[in-house]
Amino acid sequence: MPSLLAATTVLLQIAYPLVSGGPRDVLTVITVVVFFLASVSHALVHRGVRWTLLFVLVTAGTGLLAESVGTATGYPFGDYTYADSLGPKLLGVPLVIPLAWSMMAYPCLLVGQRLCRSPVAAAVVGGLALAAWDLFLDPQMVEAGHWRWQSARFALPGAPDIPGSNHLGWLAVAVLMVGVLQLLPRRRADDRQPAALFLWTYASSVLANAAFFGRPLTAVVGGFGMGLVAVPYALALRR
Repeated sequence: MPSLLAATTVLLQIAYPLVSGGPRDVLTVITVVVFFLASVSHALVHRGVRWTLLFVLVTAGTGLLAESVGTATGYPFGDYTYADSLGPKLLGVPLVIPLAWSMMAYPCLLVGQRLCRSPVAAAVVGGLALAAWDLFLDPQMVEAGHWRWQSARFALPGAPDIPGSNHLGWLAVAVLMVGVLQLLPRRRADDRQPAALFLWTYASSVLANAAFFGRPLTAVVGGFGMGLVAVPYALALRR
């Protein structure tokens, strides 16, 4: 089941540039849910029920808390609001958003732990991997109209509608989230599936922004930022 869900996630992501409008909005939600199920099912099989429940509680709970505080106060991501295109909301946040934090936090946790023995270093590296993914995510979702900022001060190249404070907020929340996850026991397992999803997300995001979405600067900035972790991780997997 985890392998089937992972393969389905890849196919759904490939389909994303091929549709538009309402069908693309629906596909966005479905892709997040399937990716989330791929991560959770892998955790269930290889790390057990208790580990998985705690993982979802930490990641989805922290994601919902951070996003609800963010939309209400402007901290830590800046002054932004969600549209109604991603389905039902809780505390002003589409329910699919906490699932997105969880789906990507799982492979990023394993990335940090593969590259670092120290829990602190693993939290920083895993958090950096998670935050760097947002260099691709936010430009794509803002262009699709799913959320927007009132101001975009200190924007990075390739993300003119997104304030620099958002990236700093993502880094802070991601490192905190992955740091808390270090309290869960490390377990040796066959982690090829989450590794493949992480590296696929990196490579496909670079390709999609460069070749399909007309955002070459996003491809460069995101490719460099996420590549700081993805490239060493890919090399580590070969050893």
